[in-house]
Amino acid sequence: MDFLTLFAVYVLVVLTCIVLICKYSGQQKTPFNSLYNCVVKVLAPITPKWLQKLSHWTLHNLFHQRSNTFIYLHILLEGAVYAEFTYEVFGFCREMDMTLTSLSVPYILLAVKTFLFYRCIKRDPGTVTKKNVAGQLHVYPYDRRLFHPGVSCPTCQLLKPARSKHCRVCNRCVLRFDHHCVWVNNCVGAQNTHYFLLYLLSVCAMAGDIALLTGDMLLHAVLRSGILRASYIDENGEQQLAGPLFVVQHLFLTFPRIVFMLGFLTFIFFLLAGYSLFHVYLALVNQTSNEWYKSRGYVCQHCRPTTSPGDACSPAPEHSRRYFYSRGILSNLREIFFPPQPVRKKDN
Repeated sequence: MDFLTLFAVYVLVVLTCIVLICKYSGQQKTPFNSLYNCVVKVLAPITPKWLQKLSHWTLHNLFHQRSNTFIYLHILLEGAVYAEFTYEVFGFCREMDMTLTSLSVPYILLAVKTFLFYRCIKRDPGTVTKKNVAGQLHVYPYDRRLFHPGVSCPTCQLLKPARSKHCRVCNRCVLRFDHHCVWVNNCVGAQNTHYFLLYLLSVCAMAGDIALLTGDMLLHAVLRSGILRASYIDENGEQQLAGPLFVVQHLFLTFPRIVFMLGFLTFIFFLLAGYSLFHVYLALVNQTSNEWYKSRGYVCQHCRPTTSPGDACSPAPEHSRRYFYSRGILSNLREIFFPPQPVRKKDN
């Protein structure tokens, strides 16, 4: 099995994992949990107790409580990409007479992304506390579909404002809760959704720009080498013209680190581009990931079929029920980038 076949198998496995994660995201019972429990049960008799405790402790720290591990991993991967780009690609691009302006764009995007990344980490997402819960109860109306008045959080012992949810990782209720992001070690809520959205777009722009510059450099390298007009002797001793596969293998052998970086950036770009478009869509319709997950397959308790058709209520149109908080694109975006503040009662 040659290198290209192995690489294709690797990409196929990764894409399959992504599809499965997207399909079963937001669900409590998934094939992943069942598979993990089966593997743990089978290996338990032959696995030392200390190793079982270590694996359980590691998984718990990574995904069930706040940890900076993914922040450090994010910085490490980003540093590796920029080091390779600066060390090799930048010099090749200068030899191709690319302007410093175009080559400085990735570094400008890095500065912008770093600021947004920092704000995502440090900005309070909209924590519900005893001091502000009275005001936050009036920020959003209850849709009486996903959010109902008078419901208390069993952990925080506070009335739950509309669009809020208790985060088990941060152990707090968050207003307009979207999700907990391990990459920023923080919840995404009412007060930092705009930073998170801009952060995703900036990372996509970074990956796309560096990928374009790197791809342009490799294309010029191929054209200058004249390999497209070259030929080689195959296994049967016959002369063959260099085709696309031959060119790709040549690039892998000549620029292995650059080609690997390009593949990684292309993969990251398409992965984050899809995720970013999903969050742009949510912003345009004023919906959160949490609300989107809950709305899938939702059936109104009052609209289920009954023995007497006349007893069933007349449900509102699906669009109005699902996008209860949508007030139009401009108003929705205004709410995202200028989040409403808790109502404060005036002192007499």
